[in-house]
Amino acid sequence: MADNRPRLLLAEDDPQLGPLMVRVLQEVYDVTLATDGAEALTLAQESGFDVLIVDRRLPHIDGVTIIETLRRNEVLTPALILTALGTVQDKVRGLDAGANDYLVKPFEFEELFARLRAIRRVSAGEGPLLRIGPWEFYPDSRAVYSPYDGRIILTERESDLLRLFALHPQRTFTRSEVLHTVFDATDTPGTVDTYVHYLRRKTDQAIVTTVRGRGYRLGQL
Repeated sequence: MADNRPRLLLAEDDPQLGPLMVRVLQEVYDVTLATDGAEALTLAQESGFDVLIVDRRLPHIDGVTIIETLRRNEVLTPALILTALGTVQDKVRGLDAGANDYLVKPFEFEELFARLRAIRRVSAGEGPLLRIGPWEFYPDSRAVYSPYDGRIILTERESDLLRLFALHPQRTFTRSEVLHTVFDATDTPGTVDTYVHYLRRKTDQAIVTTVRGRGYRLGQL
């Protein structure tokens, strides 16, 4: 029987962590392990993987250089850099090299799986990602991924409303501000309440918080 699992290249030289990651990731992915940067680069360029996990510090060729080389050669396979270096400068360096995401050790496998799903969705055309707690929101395709129920498609108005809150998670918007930003001039403040209700019903009651006497803001999921 053919193996229909997505193909994942894991570039990790830690003799304990590498095999452990292979065992766990194989629940979902067809995993190839490379313990050397040069080997990882060759495999990534030639073998048609669906997603890459690249440790930042590898023998011979480091992870950032691997990603830079792949992007320069127009290999656009979604890639996550895995590292013990957690400074802002290190993250920026990896992302600027062309990585799609960056995860710092130690990590939980549940988070690793979630991040892999997210970068593959972006690569598949869902568009840029906005995170809302454990939820993933792709405004370009109006798709929300629930941690419980999978993919949910919003209407254009619902998506615009959620995007407004998600882009400004610390701000409380009055009904008038939401009305002016998201809806038509002919709509009334009651339209805002109606669409907040629709959005909560379709996703989660906690996704938007009512701030009494002031308006609405992004919820804490």
